[in-house]
Amino acid sequence: MLRAKGIALLVLAGVAAAGWALLVPPARLSPAELAAHYATPLPKPDTPLAVYHLGHSLVGRDMPAMLAQLMGEGHRHASQLGWGASLDQHWRGDVPGFAEENAHPAYRPAHEAIGGGAYDAVVLTEMVELRDAIQHHDSARALADWARLARQARGDVRLYLYETWHRLDDPSGWLARLAQDRAALWEAELLRPAMARQGVGTIHVIPAGQVLAALVTRIEAGEVPGLTRREDLFARDAQGAPDMIHLNDLGAYVVALTHYAVLSGRTPLGLPHALQRADGSPATPPTPAAARVMQEVVWQVVSRYAATGIAG
Repeated sequence: MLRAKGIALLVLAGVAAAGWALLVPPARLSPAELAAHYATPLPKPDTPLAVYHLGHSLVGRDMPAMLAQLMGEGHRHASQLGWGASLDQHWRGDVPGFAEENAHPAYRPAHEAIGGGAYDAVVLTEMVELRDAIQHHDSARALADWARLARQARGDVRLYLYETWHRLDDPSGWLARLAQDRAALWEAELLRPAMARQGVGTIHVIPAGQVLAALVTRIEAGEVPGLTRREDLFARDAQGAPDMIHLNDLGAYVVALTHYAVLSGRTPLGLPHALQRADGSPATPPTPAAARVMQEVVWQVVSRYAATGIAG
């Protein structure tokens, strides 16, 4: 009888503890603790990098190919993509559009690639809409899982969260979302809780969304030769209507420049602007004058945001 009562008490204690855990929010770094992770800039790589990209169509095939051309001889890259896939879907192996998006020579299975330690840098990309990813796909936990896997395989790996963007027709306003979401979502809901977990360490940021916002501001102020509106960076469908989320070659070039600056720690000023897509066809290039402004904007943004790991 006493033994049965003891077991019952233990069960009740366990249930109470589980219920209490649901009421207590998960641990997260404070803003000051997050800033401390970025107090010391990363040293510039002195050898070519091998980079692994995990994500979806806002990574795509062309942007990593453009990045490889900017990074130069010896750069290697591979990826696993999906249709709007979240980090959690990649982790669980439940990736929509897996067969279609990975039918290319640069595909490498994510768990094998990241867990094998063959890559100097791993770039992790969360799905859009970011709020849905946080609410329904346990973003911080998934980000931490991928980071921990990479660190267990290789202690010196560089980990990056690729900050993307929202739809141009976002009801809250495209520029407004980019301005508010960096601290409110990317940092508070992804980086701070993920980096508070054991074995994760520092995750730096590739702030492509912030770069696009800064560039669009310049474009719409009439300061970028040949470009007049934000849609000039976005793809168009067969009827000529602008795609609300996917970039054209000019936009992909800007994002590739942003990756270059963060991964290399070097200014993109003076880099080539006539590049090829992943299939070897020539990408539509910006004019030399527009490319110069794009490169300037990229460096201004990444060098002023400590989370990139770049010295300001």
